[in-house]
Amino acid sequence: MNKVIKLFPNNQSLKKKWTISTAIVIFISYAAICSVIYIALYSWLIQNEENNAIRTADDLTSFFNSQDDWISVQDIQKNTGLSKAILNQSQTVRIFNFDGYEIIRINNVNSAVPLEASYAQLDNMIVSKEEVDQEEVYVVNKLIKTQDFTGILQLIHPLSTFHSMMQYILTTMLIAGFGAILLAGFVGYYLANILIRPLQDLRDSMLSIQKKGFEEKINFSYDADDEIGDLLKLYVSMMADLENSFAKQQQFVSDASHELRTPIQAIEGHLSLIKRWGKNDPDVLEESLNTSLVEVIRMKKMIEELLNLARKEERDIEAEANVRNVLSSVKDELQIIYPEAIVNIAENGEEKQPNITENALAQILRNIIENGIRYNDKSPVIDIDVHYLTESIFLTIRDNGIGISNDNLPFIFDRFYRVDVSRENIGGGTGLGLSITKMLSEKYQIEMDVTSTVGKGTTFTLKFTVS
Repeated sequence: MNKVIKLFPNNQSLKKKWTISTAIVIFISYAAICSVIYIALYSWLIQNEENNAIRTADDLTSFFNSQDDWISVQDIQKNTGLSKAILNQSQTVRIFNFDGYEIIRINNVNSAVPLEASYAQLDNMIVSKEEVDQEEVYVVNKLIKTQDFTGILQLIHPLSTFHSMMQYILTTMLIAGFGAILLAGFVGYYLANILIRPLQDLRDSMLSIQKKGFEEKINFSYDADDEIGDLLKLYVSMMADLENSFAKQQQFVSDASHELRTPIQAIEGHLSLIKRWGKNDPDVLEESLNTSLVEVIRMKKMIEELLNLARKEERDIEAEANVRNVLSSVKDELQIIYPEAIVNIAENGEEKQPNITENALAQILRNIIENGIRYNDKSPVIDIDVHYLTESIFLTIRDNGIGISNDNLPFIFDRFYRVDVSRENIGGGTGLGLSITKMLSEKYQIEMDVTSTVGKGTTFTLKFTVS
């Protein structure tokens, strides 16, 4: 197959390759079929010619053997009905005696063929293909016996008509084959235009997108459910993934450049302050180092969260998480950081495992609970209720924090969005936690609902599917 592919130059279009390959396949198929038909016809017709020669010889032998008395040459010549009934004009018949002398001749189209056979061989009839007078013929030698004469009948049956017919058949096949190749070429080229048109449109669309960017959309449609349709669907899917990845990359660069500018400027300012005054003032040195360290930690966390948002990972459809263990782990972790916070966990129903990784579940719970602790003007209390149902798990997280107004509630999952009140809170985060929570919820098909009342707190309700 590789050798066949190498027959086509790389710079040839697919349309031309299609047309040429179609013509070649049809030519080979036609040649093979014609060869089989020609060989079959040749074998059948040549056998028919041999049978005709043998039948004529048998008829003549039967005629002579049926005569009571030997007939003369003159009698045969006068009996034209005999030659017309048994022989055709192209056949030549001679009768020899055993001394090799010609006794009778009917027609004189071809010269005689020397006799080199024994009596026993002649008694069984000898049929051979010879070349006489530069012409291929069948020669039949056979004994004839009458009351007064025993001799040798020699029939010469020329094959000129047979060869003319085969030549005509061959010429007809060649002309038909040449016409079939031309027709196949035209039909193949026409079909190639039709079948490759969607690929050309796809190529033009790709070139347009390459020049104009993702703003340029696919400007053609193809509805057939075939390989080209599958290719188009795959192309659309890949372009959507590529556009999404490109958008995430651009968003990451934009977010990083916007959000990292402030901590970098703060660190730069404190380092300049240390350089000017901090060397000789321990209080300035201590304050600047602490502030710079806080900004570095905040910047590190922000970078990690930006990378989590930009990273595209496939969902693990076989993942399962132990809700009790994850809640316990997150609770212990946060109470080390926020010892003043109270986290209450209540479970109802028979324990089940949702379709999510434990790491992703921990990240979702951590972001929601930590927001409830940070954005709180009281002693933080977090109540978590888990309800295990037959096909799902409902997890409710309530806090007693500052709450979110109805105007701000639709935007809490946007990147870097923080309500005005929370901006004044010293414990404010990067503004990316709920964006990551939203991304993970969509990835693992978690239904999430949020309700909040200003001054009373916020409630997150999560619905997980069960494996």
